[in-house]
Amino acid sequence: MSADLRVVYVDDQLLVLDKPAGLLSVPGRGPDKQDCLAARAQALYTDALVVHRLDMATSGLVLMGRGPATQRALSMAFEQRRIGKRYEAVVDGHWNLPADADGWGLIDLPIRLDWPRRPLSVVDPAAGKPSRTRWQLLTRAGDSSRLALEPVTGRSHQLRLHLAAQGHAILGDPLYANAAVQARAPRLLLHACWLQLQHPANGRPLQFASPAPF
Repeated sequence: MSADLRVVYVDDQLLVLDKPAGLLSVPGRGPDKQDCLAARAQALYTDALVVHRLDMATSGLVLMGRGPATQRALSMAFEQRRIGKRYEAVVDGHWNLPADADGWGLIDLPIRLDWPRRPLSVVDPAAGKPSRTRWQLLTRAGDSSRLALEPVTGRSHQLRLHLAAQGHAILGDPLYANAAVQARAPRLLLHACWLQLQHPANGRPLQFASPAPF
């Protein structure tokens, strides 16, 4: 399965991969869930280590470190929010939330795991962890809207839940959209389209882009 690996960038320190929708980032439970982005990467680059993940249904750019030292450096950069990430999504309805003068707005809704319904998460102002997503309206077409999204925090399902909580679930979302909205797309229309970071070895600024395939 390593032949199916989409390599955007590779050097001695890091890998940038373009994950297709429907592929796990890391192995799941059971023999039928062992094919994943990490396994495909490690078949070609044995020192490739996971730094962050995308949901199975989400496509787009994933960063991996080559060796434990680089993995730790990149993980720390994520924790300190020194790595920029941007997504594109197509959502149900006409998005008309107010934005700031620069065109960006903010969703600030605390999130926690919904234990009885795992892996779902819920908005919980009392017990949820702080969760913030920046958004920008790109286009409207028919009864849908295309958004740019920048997660300020990195909670599980944050983008999907934040958008659904605004009444604008992502098309094709099997977890947070109703049946009609889910049926409007053959996959979750969420794609990690942009990464920005400093190279962990020499500090050189790097940017990577992957156009949304929808």
